[in-house]
Amino acid sequence: MKRVMTEKMPDGRGRFGAYGGRYVPETLMAPLEELERAYEEARADGKFQTQLDELLKNFAGRPTPLQFAPRLTEHLGGATIYLKREDLLHTGAHKINNCIGQGLLAVRMGKKRVIAETGAGQHGVATATVAARLGLECTVYMGTEDMARQRLNVFRMKLLGAEVVGVDSGSKTLKDAINEAMRDWVTNVRTTHYLLGSVLGAHPYPMMVRDFHRVIGKEARAQILEAEGRLPGWLFACVGGGSNAIGLFYEFLGDANVKMVGVEAGGRGGTLGEHAARLAAASGFAGARPGVLQGTHTYVLQNADGQIATTHSVSAGLDYPAVGPEHAWLAEQVRAEYTAVHDDEAVEALRTLARLEGIIPALESAHAVAEVIKRTPKMKQDEVIIVNLSGRGDKDMEILAKYV
Repeated sequence: MKRVMTEKMPDGRGRFGAYGGRYVPETLMAPLEELERAYEEARADGKFQTQLDELLKNFAGRPTPLQFAPRLTEHLGGATIYLKREDLLHTGAHKINNCIGQGLLAVRMGKKRVIAETGAGQHGVATATVAARLGLECTVYMGTEDMARQRLNVFRMKLLGAEVVGVDSGSKTLKDAINEAMRDWVTNVRTTHYLLGSVLGAHPYPMMVRDFHRVIGKEARAQILEAEGRLPGWLFACVGGGSNAIGLFYEFLGDANVKMVGVEAGGRGGTLGEHAARLAAASGFAGARPGVLQGTHTYVLQNADGQIATTHSVSAGLDYPAVGPEHAWLAEQVRAEYTAVHDDEAVEALRTLARLEGIIPALESAHAVAEVIKRTPKMKQDEVIIVNLSGRGDKDMEILAKYV
């Protein structure tokens, strides 16, 4: 049974039940406390909110449409499907929401430089874009594996004036990029703000990034009430770290009749190392259990000895070994359901949406579309679905060309 969420989360210690918190070296405690104070002051400041809203509207392109998908709905023959079009935002993904918010915070704190990590490259591009708009120096860390499969986004970041630093350690993907970004931050805390890209890391990041993405769910709620005169029965979103999903879910947590499904990367199969599914154990994906990674307590893919596992996904933005702590809590509370789809299913879903609706989603978003394609034919025709299209697929053309 889905429970109604009434508590204010996180608590004063930055915890979502047993998850979250602040697990960092002593040198990072002061900048995290500074960031928490600055954020609390900023969100109570009407001038800050006005500036944020202006940039979201006139720079990022909000509000994004909630688009009825008539041909996909007819093709599947079940529930009515709506697409929340975050892919239409400036830079091509939802990431710009959070980057604008944190960029303004950096300026407010007097920081002249921002650093970021990126996997699929969309957060890096959004960070570089906002840094250029606000006149900030920018460095982006990116695993060399991700750089190879996202060359277009690497070029975009450099064109925007960012320094892109390749990370050749570990799995050469997002986890390793975060490690390097944190090392940089430890060294340069006085001048630098770490613009973390998802609902991960130490408090206040999971809360703060969620809040900057809440605009997705606020808009979707108002738009579906206008379009259908009622709330949706289902919400679907892909989950890597989980920022686009929590941005959609959060405004509906108190509505017990709205079911929420987070879709993780099933990769090539359920064996540890072949996927990036942390909360989808019920679907047969092995290896995740509670642990601490990069500042937060959450579900982490790890072997029997507690070593962080390698991951795989056709989508560079979903192959992180941990998940946002609020998602871990929602799964534990049975308020949201988490499942996973395989690479082949995501690619086929991308093709289906492209051919039926004229929309090429990011491979990350295609995971959510794939789960909708699985479930919708079994639903009643009077049910209503919202699926979050968190990004567009331009960045994935080289991957798709090789894959197919």
